[in-house]
Amino acid sequence: MTDSTATPPISLNSARDIDYSPLDKLLHEQKFQEADRLTQQLLCQLAGAAAVERKWLYFTEVNNFPAVDLQTIDKLWRARSQERFGFSVQRKIWLATGKNWEKLWVELGWKDGKNWTRYPQEFTWNADAPKGHLPLSNQLRGVRVLASIFDHRAWQDSPQEDREESI
Repeated sequence: MTDSTATPPISLNSARDIDYSPLDKLLHEQKFQEADRLTQQLLCQLAGAAAVERKWLYFTEVNNFPAVDLQTIDKLWRARSQERFGFSVQRKIWLATGKNWEKLWVELGWKDGKNWTRYPQEFTWNADAPKGHLPLSNQLRGVRVLASIFDHRAWQDSPQEDREESI
C-alpha cells in the first residue's frame, strides 16, 4: 500500500457539527479496527441519543442521516485506504452482485461458505483485506441497516458517484 500521507486534505463536512478528525486520524494511521469501532459510534451519533445509548441502529434511522455526513465518513475510508474501503465501495460490489447478499458477504470476506467470519479475530484489520471489507456492519442483525445505507440519498447526491466507476 502506498503512503497515505500523500492523500490531500479531506473536507470534514457535517450537517450535525460532528467532529470527524478522530476518524481521519485513525484511518490515516491505518488503525482500521479502532476506526471501524469509531465509525459505528459516529453512525449512532448521527441517529440520535437513543442509538448512542443502545450502541446500534434501527434501519429506519439511517434515512435521517444527512447525506453530507455519510459522504464524509465514506470519503475518509476511501481516501485513507486507496479506494479499497468505504460504504460506496461496498455498495458498488453489492450492485455488481445483483444485490445478492450472500454473494456480497463472500466478496467482502464476511462469510466463507456457510461460516460467518468471527468478530474481531477473523476479520482483516489491514490493507490486505478484501476490497470493501471495511467498515463492518452487523449483518447478523439482518441486512436492513446496510440496505438503508446503500439506498441512502447520499450516493445520488454525491459528486463522487462518477468516480466510483473506477473503483
